[in-house]
Amino acid sequence: MKRRIFLQRIGSILAVMGVTESSWWSSADCLQQALADTTPRKLALLVGINQYPQAPVLKGCLTDVELQRELLIHRFGFQPSDILSLTNKQATREGIENAFLEHLVKQAKPGDVVVFHFSGYGSRVRTKRLLGGMENALIPIDGNEVIDDSETVANYLLEDTLLLMLQSLATERATAILDSSYNDHSISHPAGLRYRCWKAPLEGLFLAEEIEFQKQLTKKTAPDKLSVLLASSSSSKDVAKEIVFSDFSAGLFTYALTQYLWETTAAKKIQISLSRVGSSMLSLGSKQEPVLLKKNNQAPALIAGNVVQKPIAGAEGTITDVEDDGKTVHLWLGGIPPQVLEYYGVNSRFTFYSAQSPSTQPLVLRSRNGLKAKATLKQIKNKQITPKTGQLVRERLRVLPKDINLKIALDDVSLERIERVDATSAFASIERVSSVIAGEQPADYLFGKLPETEVPDTEVNNAMAMSSSSRYGLFTLGGELIPDTLGEEGEALKVAVYRLAPKLRTLLAAKLWKLTQNEASSGLSVKVTLEVINKKLPRTLIQRQTRRTLGMETSSKKADNVSSNSSTRVPTVSTGHKMRYRLENTGDRPLYIMLLGLNNSKNPIALYPWYKDEESEENSSEAELQQVIISPGETLTIPKITAGSDWVMSGPDFWCETQMILSTSPFTKTLSALEEGKHSRADTQRISPLLNPLEVASSLLQDLNQASITKDETQNSSADSWVWNVNHWVSFNFVFQVV
Repeated sequence: MKRRIFLQRIGSILAVMGVTESSWWSSADCLQQALADTTPRKLALLVGINQYPQAPVLKGCLTDVELQRELLIHRFGFQPSDILSLTNKQATREGIENAFLEHLVKQAKPGDVVVFHFSGYGSRVRTKRLLGGMENALIPIDGNEVIDDSETVANYLLEDTLLLMLQSLATERATAILDSSYNDHSISHPAGLRYRCWKAPLEGLFLAEEIEFQKQLTKKTAPDKLSVLLASSSSSKDVAKEIVFSDFSAGLFTYALTQYLWETTAAKKIQISLSRVGSSMLSLGSKQEPVLLKKNNQAPALIAGNVVQKPIAGAEGTITDVEDDGKTVHLWLGGIPPQVLEYYGVNSRFTFYSAQSPSTQPLVLRSRNGLKAKATLKQIKNKQITPKTGQLVRERLRVLPKDINLKIALDDVSLERIERVDATSAFASIERVSSVIAGEQPADYLFGKLPETEVPDTEVNNAMAMSSSSRYGLFTLGGELIPDTLGEEGEALKVAVYRLAPKLRTLLAAKLWKLTQNEASSGLSVKVTLEVINKKLPRTLIQRQTRRTLGMETSSKKADNVSSNSSTRVPTVSTGHKMRYRLENTGDRPLYIMLLGLNNSKNPIALYPWYKDEESEENSSEAELQQVIISPGETLTIPKITAGSDWVMSGPDFWCETQMILSTSPFTKTLSALEEGKHSRADTQRISPLLNPLEVASSLLQDLNQASITKDETQNSSADSWVWNVNHWVSFNFVFQVV
């Protein structure tokens, strides 16, 4: 559809729409509600650009398109013919706008679902048409500025143009997802990280054709048309980033969002969903909080729509192809937790779904390359069911290697070549720690220097510029200084690395216990709520639950009533507040409980279940560690509300991350490791510093392995691997900011 014809038709489109005067945000449903509902048609336009002609190459934008495409087709029922993808050279400004008009506007009818996705560079330009104003814009493949002797012309797709095109759709069920960012060019960033923002000229003009097109759209569209516009970052400090995995790169926001949508089954408000996505990104080492973009200066109201109208089946992936009469099965594993995916091993098993019922024949993983994998169908006598393309798969058995190390990326912005050579040697001397090339290989943390002039404040510490007076420290992948890792001025590099050795052991331990996360795939029925205790009633901060608790809610509104219900930000707790966990065992088996984590100083903590027999005649009897058990139908608080057992938040301003693990078998080895830590004994249950985190983490993995042992499931597994059955444990990850 040509633009002239399009503009002529807008009047009739608006008449069909029956546009009301409702506000932009007052009743907008979130992405997943629209996607999961049965509708006449579902249309998508996906744009990804890696190869910009005159800008640093991006690596994850085409992966983003693939992530969204697989999600929409296999999770939400989009037809492949209704998804149009524009990549690299295809994604010109005019090409994107014309595709939007032709593929989306022309075809969409009232009630249809429309999704637009953009992955690539963004920018901000001060324009002459707005006095002192700045305009947000997406940069197409041909977006490089056209420069003549008198002025600079930016061939960009304006955000306002995108909003107007969304308003011109005949449906209100439109969602735009932008994995891009607009500014923050003044801050230098760690090496190896790719940021999706590009420094545009301070002042410029836009093509006359673009401005005229926007003017025509403004005259013809409805200003209060409902849509959802999601952006990957909420402020100039939170720049859209790419993350490197083994065998592929992806936009941090797109990967976290699509992975969440694969596993989600229960209804949630959009703010809750985006808060979960933000927590996932923070857990991966980057403070990048997604945002619901505003229209002009209008503050968004609460979005009351549920994610889905009824519970839907979660999944870890889908079958994309079947060969050899069903014996060889190709998988897409978009729902595997990102911290687990890199280590997901051969002999892991899945069940596949036919008419919403799981097959008894498992699929056995044989190879994996990034998100793609091959599996074989295990034969079961007299129970042959052939898998089919498009069927969902759910995790049954997780197999991970035992030789997992902590990977430290070396920052080549702040570190000179000789320093990187020395650092490689120094890290190699520390057991289970290795160094990698920043931006080229997956990493857990970044080693570099912070200038002496920089204040080591965790909120303004991602400047990594080289300086002769710099101090060595350890940083998140997003460039934030980890508390208590900055050395003194003049410290030798190898001395700095050896000084960090205890912290590295702690971070490795946390990496290991995070590998247990399986909230979406667990076969247990558990709900865990993190509460903030104040003078009145406990306030729900975060709530996690397994899929088997669906349908057991007595109040779905209560489940969504968390502190971030009006914000997409990561849940926040003020210092001085007391906290506790509330656990509900809604299953039919007693479960054993273990809590491990890192506090906001990135120091290890654990639940120490001290127990003292008050009825003992021996007054001198010492408290002992005892298994914490929650019976079926029971509700339990941790730590217990007794004098001296309070869990109180203190500084610094940073984030906490805890892992709540429940198992059908006792944590025998884990409890013994806690005992060996020689922590001072107490009379009550406490969350206290963990003195031997790596030993405790290793013991935890052994206990989960022991809980899952059966002859059938372990006979083909290597002794060098952990084997965990999802029906025997559940592990929830909690991330929150302390301020």
